[in-house]
Amino acid sequence: MVKQLSVEEFLEKAQSLPVVDVRSPGEYDHAHIPGAVSIPLFDNEERALVGTKYKNAGKDSAVLLGLDLVGPKLAGFVKQSKKLNPQTKEVLVHCWRGGMRSGSFAWLLDTAGLTASTLIGGYKAYRNAVLSAFAEPRNLIILGGKTGSGKTDILKELTRQGEQVIDLEGLAHHKGSTYGAIGQLPQPASEQFENAIFKEWRTLDPGRRIWLEDESRNVGSCFIPMALWQQMRAAPVAFLDVPKAVRVQRLVTEYTGIDHGLLVEATQRISKRLGGKVTKDALDALTRNDYATVADLTLDYYDKAYLHGLSQRNQDRVHPLNIEADSPAATARRLIDWAGTQLP
Repeated sequence: MVKQLSVEEFLEKAQSLPVVDVRSPGEYDHAHIPGAVSIPLFDNEERALVGTKYKNAGKDSAVLLGLDLVGPKLAGFVKQSKKLNPQTKEVLVHCWRGGMRSGSFAWLLDTAGLTASTLIGGYKAYRNAVLSAFAEPRNLIILGGKTGSGKTDILKELTRQGEQVIDLEGLAHHKGSTYGAIGQLPQPASEQFENAIFKEWRTLDPGRRIWLEDESRNVGSCFIPMALWQQMRAAPVAFLDVPKAVRVQRLVTEYTGIDHGLLVEATQRISKRLGGKVTKDALDALTRNDYATVADLTLDYYDKAYLHGLSQRNQDRVHPLNIEADSPAATARRLIDWAGTQLP
């Protein structure tokens, strides 16, 4: 008999066993459990056909159609699944609601000599666990600072120095500004972004502090889960006050050598916010490869926007730290010392 697992049991086993997602390719591509392998019982068109048959002719007719469609694929399902774990031949299987698709697939694997366990409630139950997890109170500390303050490098140093960190921009494949997608992988759907955050969230010690970068609700096209966002907005902020000259130089280093046309397009996207003259001056500077001037001009806009957002927070929870030298390791040590003085 196929064993059924709760979400917690399923994810615990998923740390050492392969996960097979038998939903359609379209469902998987939209969002999935990180690390899961897609072996769809039906392709997108077949899934639509079975759904239509169920609606028009009932369950029995839909099941028969489904059997006709998957029959020729059965041997392939077994071969693909065996390759995932040839040593112990044990896999985890899930579909959307933990019903017929995953149950049938797991039964097939068990019949063929593999050991398969399914997820009670399927991907839907997993998603409920994802969203509810972010409402659980955590000791968050927000790393704030104007554009170009080097917050990502500092987060990496905090990790190296033993702190718990969730890099939202890294998970979103976006650095936050209009230039933030340049040089990054394509962004995931917001649902997949949430799944990626949850993967890290559930592994962290709830009794220890967690550092996150100060972000807008959206990081590019990805939205931070509302419950997490609300916790972030209530958390203390370590605001790094870094001189503009240091930030300009960092941005020049970061964007020099990047596709020039992408920089032009990104600058044009915020032309209404920059204003006509500033946009023209920035584009003229780009034609001269004068990245320092471009950074200086655009930072005026981004600094105002960031400080406006910061002003919406409880100012008793905002703690400025003047940072003169560009040393992420030293800044991380200073932040850890400062965090030790804060109430949990």
